[in-house]
Amino acid sequence: MISGFDHVVVAVRDLAAGVAAYELLLGRAASAPTERDGAASVLIATDNIAVELMAPVGAGETARRLSAAIDEGGEGLKSLVFATADIGRLHRRAERVGLAPGSIGENAAGRSFRAGAERTHGVRLFFMQRATPLQAERAGATSARGLDHVVVRSPDPERAAALYGARLGLDMRLEREVRRARLMFFRCGDAILEVVHDASITDGRDRLWGLSWRVADAAAARARLAAAGLDVSEVREGVKPGTRVLTVRDGTCGAPTLMIELSPKRD
Repeated sequence: MISGFDHVVVAVRDLAAGVAAYELLLGRAASAPTERDGAASVLIATDNIAVELMAPVGAGETARRLSAAIDEGGEGLKSLVFATADIGRLHRRAERVGLAPGSIGENAAGRSFRAGAERTHGVRLFFMQRATPLQAERAGATSARGLDHVVVRSPDPERAAALYGARLGLDMRLEREVRRARLMFFRCGDAILEVVHDASITDGRDRLWGLSWRVADAAAARARLAAAGLDVSEVREGVKPGTRVLTVRDGTCGAPTLMIELSPKRD
């Protein structure tokens, strides 16, 4: 029932600054801003997911929640939105497996609902059926092609596996240990949700953490970002054989970010 990722939400204090940062980071143009319930937002679409940048600009419940999230954890990745072609069916599924879904809402973009945060262990998860599929503009040679994986950090990996695998129905493709950290990888459309065991989390809540973006040429992407003044690492071999990665250390509005060049053969 989940067909992939629809978008992620990155909360920022200043929308114009966030837009400038992510247009540079991804090499993609943002949509015109919209405003609802005291929050302004834009979308930046890639080939398989969009980034929604949101900032509080007035009064309203959405603005209040957004401000509280920024005050609590700073700017950064705040919500993950899954895509579906049948929101009603997915909502019934969410009810049956105990995700305490809210009612289905509707606006010009489509229909959506939210899972109860206590049932998703603190991660804000939404589900959306778009009225019209997002269309990404043609990417430049050094632009981000799309999302490779999104990272969730959890103090309880078995609990996370039950949520993303058993309840949400994502296909668990791999479990491995890297540098004494337990990693689990769940296929979601043509991207991956990665769960990382983080024993340092002491409040019991999972954390929506970071993003990895696909690029055609890691060295060329690094050169573009470095020339624009961003702090980027050298290109290095990735954990997965045949990949090359670089870390973007700033200009990401608080979301830990990698750029990854994939090997020609990808499972």
